[in-house]
Amino acid sequence: MTTDVAVHDGTAPREETRLAGHDPAGRKKALQSLAYAITGMALLLGFWWLGGYLIRNDPSMFAFADFAPAPAISRFVDMVASGEAWAMTWPSLQRVIQGMLIAIAIGVPVGILIGRLAVLREITNIPFQFLRMISPLSWMPLAVMAFSTWDGAIVFLIAIAAVWPILFSTAAGLRRVEPDWFKVARNLGARPWHMLFTIILPAISQDILTGVRLALGVAWIVLVPAEYLGVTSGLGYAINDARDTLEYDRLAATVIVIGIIGFALDFACQQAIARLSWHRS
Repeated sequence: MTTDVAVHDGTAPREETRLAGHDPAGRKKALQSLAYAITGMALLLGFWWLGGYLIRNDPSMFAFADFAPAPAISRFVDMVASGEAWAMTWPSLQRVIQGMLIAIAIGVPVGILIGRLAVLREITNIPFQFLRMISPLSWMPLAVMAFSTWDGAIVFLIAIAAVWPILFSTAAGLRRVEPDWFKVARNLGARPWHMLFTIILPAISQDILTGVRLALGVAWIVLVPAEYLGVTSGLGYAINDARDTLEYDRLAATVIVIGIIGFALDFACQQAIARLSWHRS
């Protein structure tokens, strides 16, 4: 009886077809997305090649000819093969991870507090908005004086840049949670810790990750100029060193590394957000 109903209403065949990977609409959409991505990258490479061509044929700009795609990509391949790309990336990743962990440890709890307590939200709104609008790099002189190591100063700059998107996204997510959920939880005898781990964090997990994604983008941008400080490792140092030694192919290749790593980090955040979506089928 159950089998007949499933066959007649069409549910089972559609589900089996989808699970078997024979969904024509999904396949068409995936191919279309791939075509758009390839087109976009082709346009980017085309503009890059055109810029390199114009530089190479301009006597006043000829010294920068190695910015062109051919020498830059060739140097990028050499850097990957030799391990140089990973050697310059790992110190930067460590600093970003440390700064992001600090930003999450501060931003999520404070965001929950200002999302739950209207009085605290009103008190902190103007000071937080004021601090948020200060460029993170403006804190560089203070960071250099306050921390005994260059690494500590860089991690501080990354953390202070990343904390605001996480904090505000967390607070905004909590304000959208249905108030009746808290009433029901209190009526069932839930304690604050129960409410935190069974209602608040599951309900705002997607908002937190969205804030982390935004914060990671800001942190990745701040990283390079922050590593112009006294460190002798990392992507920012590699950019500065290539500029000083006039190795413009290495500079362009390092830019490619920065873009690839940043894209990969953002894609990982996107996938995590999609998995936590409340609107998934």
